Amino acid sequence: MTEGPKILVVDDEPNIRDLLTTSLRFAGFNVRAVANGAQAISAVIEEEPDLIILDVMLPDINGFGVTKRLRASGYTSPVLFLTAKDDTEDKITGLTVGGDDYVTKPFSLDEIVARIKAILRRTMQGDEEAVIRAGELTMDQDTHEVVVGDTAVELSPTEFKLLRYLMLNPNRVLSKAQILDHVWEYDFNGDAGIVESYISYLRRKLDQFSSEPLIQTKRGFGYMLKVKA
Repeated sequence: MTEGPKILVVDDEPNIRDLLTTSLRFAGFNVRAVANGAQAISAVIEEEPDLIILDVMLPDINGFGVTKRLRASGYTSPVLFLTAKDDTEDKITGLTVGGDDYVTKPFSLDEIVARIKAILRRTMQGDEEAVIRAGELTMDQDTHEVVVGDTAVELSPTEFKLLRYLMLNPNRVLSKAQILDHVWEYDFNGDAGIVESYISYLRRKLDQFSSEPLIQTKRGFGYMLKVKA
């Protein structure tokens, strides 16, 4: 059996399941494939995969609903949505419910593998300094816990990576291109709007517990985590 990262493929089309399973195993991943949302939830409970490739249009529970249930139950590993839909509203919906990336059909197998590796690099990498502090924020990179003041805040893997990058560069304006390069590690279809969306998610989660807004927008330049000296 392959001993690489565990990937769960969820798609109701047998040819796509077989194609992804064969290709990902060849790329060194430990792959399991299921056909619907209920099976996906059961498989996650049984095996705790490192990443899910999740079709949005499933016959029972759609991919967004599956992700919402998994996130509500505490599952934090990344989700890569796979869908025939290619519009911004669907992308934002997928990322809002806790997804980490979005690939449209028809897709390139090389692209799928590259995106999986990029997601796993940013969610599984270790760091020498486990705890990062910036103003009211404390981040433990070993336990993936984030605290604002005295309040713990739940973040998705990509939100965690974005906040980490901001915390490592306090009081420094970071451009959207820099954020895409360091957080997503590739050009997200040239869509810098994904940065705006994730900044908005972080603000909603963090600012309710902080004494003042933490992430500032510098129009025409980018974003900055404002930390008092």
